[in-house]
Amino acid sequence: MEHKHLHEANRLSWNAATRAHNRHKGDQAAFFRAGGSPLFPEEVALLGDLHGQAVLHLQCNAGQDSLGIARLGARVTGVDISDEAITFAQALSEASGVAAGFVRSDVYDYFDALLAPGGQGGSFDTVFSSYGTICWLSDLERWARGIAAALRPGGRFVFVEFHPAALVFDPQWRPRYDYFNDAPVHEAGVGDFVGEPLEAREGLEVAAPEEFVNPHPSHEFAWGVGRVVAALLAAGLRLEALEEYPYMNGWCAFEGMQDLGGRRWGMPAGMARMPLMYSLAARKAPEGTPPAS
Repeated sequence: MEHKHLHEANRLSWNAATRAHNRHKGDQAAFFRAGGSPLFPEEVALLGDLHGQAVLHLQCNAGQDSLGIARLGARVTGVDISDEAITFAQALSEASGVAAGFVRSDVYDYFDALLAPGGQGGSFDTVFSSYGTICWLSDLERWARGIAAALRPGGRFVFVEFHPAALVFDPQWRPRYDYFNDAPVHEAGVGDFVGEPLEAREGLEVAAPEEFVNPHPSHEFAWGVGRVVAALLAAGLRLEALEEYPYMNGWCAFEGMQDLGGRRWGMPAGMARMPLMYSLAARKAPEGTPPAS
């Protein structure tokens, strides 16, 4: 079930957080002009050869990863609900000289536009989404159907996300959230996580922590790995890869995490390892392929 009023509340919360983020980011245009990319090896390996491909980047935030994908030779369209994020992404594309298109839209509204007469349904070679995106989705089945509708026959969906098993804990490793949670979790608002020194991306973001209180609350949804896979399969996609990782890319989410280098964070010393991140790839069947039995 889609919760449009909660999406709108999240849009306001993300607008406020994005303004806070941008107050202490470094010169990202110069980073890209110098050949930099924020993408991690896991995304690059999963995406593969993108030269000449049309890529749809869902929930692209402020466009940094979209430009990284464009650098791999793709024609990229980034979509995000935040007005502030899309405005920043468009300006960053122009200032960096890395071409990409950006659309301000709720992903569900964007899917509706794809399927409307004259829309771009079935025109993307790859759909991509990563890191902290799925928790903002209130209707997982509709999301999966939208991805399938966006892909051309034979196209792929690539997804990298923090593992929901780890996200049952608070920052002190105390169990707080229910893994099996069908109701939205109401929070005080999207935080200024860019201002946290341990999260800062080398060469891309300059951390300068400051007090930030988001005036707009946010609302998140918990989706287990099994439900994600089931939704994609029900939408007609075929799972090609599924992997779990004992580390987090770009986010020191819990106290005591070990710095593994390369903006990667592992379990605290002495703690048993658990999955902290996962990835998957799924493909839409080529034309003429008989349905799976």
